[in-house]
Amino acid sequence: MKSVSTEDFRVRPGKRVSLDKWATAIQPLYKSKEEGERLLAEQVGKLSGLQNLLYASNEHSLLLIFQAMDAAGKDSAIKRVMSGVNPQGCQVFSFQHPSAEELDHDFLWKATGRLPERGRIGIFNRSYYEEVLIVRVHPEILQGQSLPDELANDKTIWKDRYASMVNLEDHLHRNGTRVVKFFLHMSKDEQRKRFLKRIDQPEKNWKFGSADMEVRQYWKQYMKAYEACLAATSTKTAPWYVVPADDKTNAQILISRVVVETLASLKMSYPEPTPERRAELQAIRTLLTK
Repeated sequence: MKSVSTEDFRVRPGKRVSLDKWATAIQPLYKSKEEGERLLAEQVGKLSGLQNLLYASNEHSLLLIFQAMDAAGKDSAIKRVMSGVNPQGCQVFSFQHPSAEELDHDFLWKATGRLPERGRIGIFNRSYYEEVLIVRVHPEILQGQSLPDELANDKTIWKDRYASMVNLEDHLHRNGTRVVKFFLHMSKDEQRKRFLKRIDQPEKNWKFGSADMEVRQYWKQYMKAYEACLAATSTKTAPWYVVPADDKTNAQILISRVVVETLASLKMSYPEPTPERRAELQAIRTLLTK
């Protein structure tokens, strides 16, 4: 694999983010389609082994958060990168428009009930970060959240929400959950090409709707919202990675490397059996070999 450090794509805490300075495409990490598939398969294999270790040690959990503009490849990245993971140890949640029940709670309520248990990997396909992205671009959505006027103040609400998110992720880290966040950074022109493909290929028509075009009209506003969000909420313990997403295979290889490196850094080990447990196993072995 080409020597590229995942740290090159990590947002430094406290640093201002200008997305026009972050690449949406980089030199391919592979020389051919076949090599790309092989490299990704290698990472998926490593991830599978680390997931078994995560489950067996039962001390940590991993939360992966994916955010992006429409057609950036979140679904395919999750599907491909997690293809070798045992479904029993992994859960994926997609955050849609809030229900009436969810609107009657704080904006983090629906997410906290879906956090991964120890030994497991949780994936948020979109997340509570929508509350400082789509809601910031379309502030009229706040009206449906029934907040007191003094709390819905545009001068303070986004800063307050960033603080709530960072505090939640700090709390999770202190309790054994590692949080890693990916922003799939796609160019506007690449989105246009993918939208056209969804229109031209009948089997992909279901993926496209007029609402996608409406969101596209606010591209600049979304980029500004993402810039503010990434700068305010990328921390040492819950970093954001800006992944160049114009090349899906490249993006998937990079994401898989970050996940593998994160799990490997936990220094996990399989539980050591007690003397009593060893004796029990030997007794069972004796019975099985008679």
